[in-house]
Amino acid sequence: MSLDLLIHGGSVITVNRNFDVIENGMIGVSGDTIALVSKQAENDPLPEAGRYIDARGGIVMPGLVNTHTHLPMTLFRGMADDLPLHEWLNEHMFPAEAAVITAETAGDGALLACAEMLLSGTTTCCDGYFQEAAVAEAVLAAGMRAVLGCGVIDFPAPGVPNPAENVAHAAAYCRDLTGVSPLVTPSIFCHSPYTCSRETLTRAKETASKLGVLFQIHVAETRFERDQFLAEHQKTPVAYLDGLALLDKNTLLAHGIWVDAVDIETIARRKASVSVTTESEMKLASGIAPVPEYLAAGVPLGLGTDGAASNNDLDMFREMDMTAKLHKARLLDPTTMDARSIITLATRRGAEAIGLGEKTGSLETGKQADIIILDTRRPHLIPRYSSVSHTVYAARGSDVRNVMVAGRLLVEEGRLLSLSLDEVIDRVQAIGKEIKKQATTESTEDTEKEKK
Repeated sequence: MSLDLLIHGGSVITVNRNFDVIENGMIGVSGDTIALVSKQAENDPLPEAGRYIDARGGIVMPGLVNTHTHLPMTLFRGMADDLPLHEWLNEHMFPAEAAVITAETAGDGALLACAEMLLSGTTTCCDGYFQEAAVAEAVLAAGMRAVLGCGVIDFPAPGVPNPAENVAHAAAYCRDLTGVSPLVTPSIFCHSPYTCSRETLTRAKETASKLGVLFQIHVAETRFERDQFLAEHQKTPVAYLDGLALLDKNTLLAHGIWVDAVDIETIARRKASVSVTTESEMKLASGIAPVPEYLAAGVPLGLGTDGAASNNDLDMFREMDMTAKLHKARLLDPTTMDARSIITLATRRGAEAIGLGEKTGSLETGKQADIIILDTRRPHLIPRYSSVSHTVYAARGSDVRNVMVAGRLLVEEGRLLSLSLDEVIDRVQAIGKEIKKQATTESTEDTEKEKK
């Protein structure tokens, strides 16, 4: 067997169907693929390889999968915090996006997001935003794996000033991105059932189905949204989408908080997937998605961070920890959402939810070599009785030491290799100063108008 790389000397959490954990395990990589997963016998020599990485007793596991985010929204991190979703979105985010988001700024924000995710162990993400062609360029430059959804909404948006062209624009984007790289997969992202008309939703889903790409949409995120649909359509948001034939195995529903038992059964029956973004949902006081109930019904489900404007970070380790503990407290049951289940949601099941389950999400021969190594010689990780438990309840994104995507080392000893981090930070800092300057000017103008 010819190996380009061998990772050894670590505790390997495979997240395969048996959830095998291999102490003193080895992962062999050939090209972009995992070629060997085994235990290193105590007195046997290591297999021959072009390069060796000693995990030094750390944790080796699949790269994390962030199933819902908006990469360029790193530009708005910490802006207009502590507000209800509708006020935050309509009075702050939408105006800011209209004023600031161009292909250049979207690309810079996405580069910063990729840097943050890679350094904290996320190797795959599912994004939905505007100026998505520029986002795709950033993701490719960073070397990540991603499903990238072109935003569709029924009012002027960055890159699509005429809403009548929104679906056609998304279709052209998908065709242009198809085949560009095995790392990036196009998608269509309808913002929500309350910002897209029935006609737009139907056309977008039909287009996604024709092109064979994932259809993404926010749904049932707030009680206000649910009550609005019950009043206007006499249906829950999920029932409304189902009535339009939008739910199937190629549909990803983001949030899915305000659902009832019938909604959950409908989602399961249609084989649609759900992405839960616990920290963002808590911060915006949107509610708590019924994750255990989804899992009991067999709904394909993954974890996401949402955008950095509403989280306010992209650290999936924090997302795992918070999701596990929140549902234990909600159900008054310390056994629910155990560490093994949570890791699976953040890796293999997350990959399955966005259509990449055959490629990534577990350490198995034949799968893509998307691998991370955690440095466990940290005070908060000593002693270690269970690598699985530590990964969820004690580890942090900052503990990630090495990151590989498709056999390419992107983070080595905590240092980002694929991008110049200082350059990315400087560019986004400059954009942030302009946003702050513009906000200050507008605030002054509003004050002057009030005086008059």
